[in-house]
Amino acid sequence: MVINMAIAWEELRGSLNITEDEEQVIELEKELIRTMIRVREEKGLTQKQLAELCDVKQPVIARMESAVHSPQINSLLKVLVPLGYTLEIVPLEKKG
Repeated sequence: MVINMAIAWEELRGSLNITEDEEQVIELEKELIRTMIRVREEKGLTQKQLAELCDVKQPVIARMESAVHSPQINSLLKVLVPLGYTLEIVPLEKKG
């Protein structure tokens, strides 16, 4: 089933006409969200506990983690700071 989903995504992706820059932004967002989830889990926090630390409702954390929408910077910082993290601007590594 995973293979079928991967094939379906590749077909859908091809039909979306996503530019290389847009795809890079999507990948950066996905990596940021994966890291945020990893840090939350490493700290042993549930989404509800993190929401309480950040003074937001649990569905806000759930939406961020499920990547329903691209999170705004102030929302990211509101979640990252209580986790002990911040955002940093660093150069992208050139591939290949």
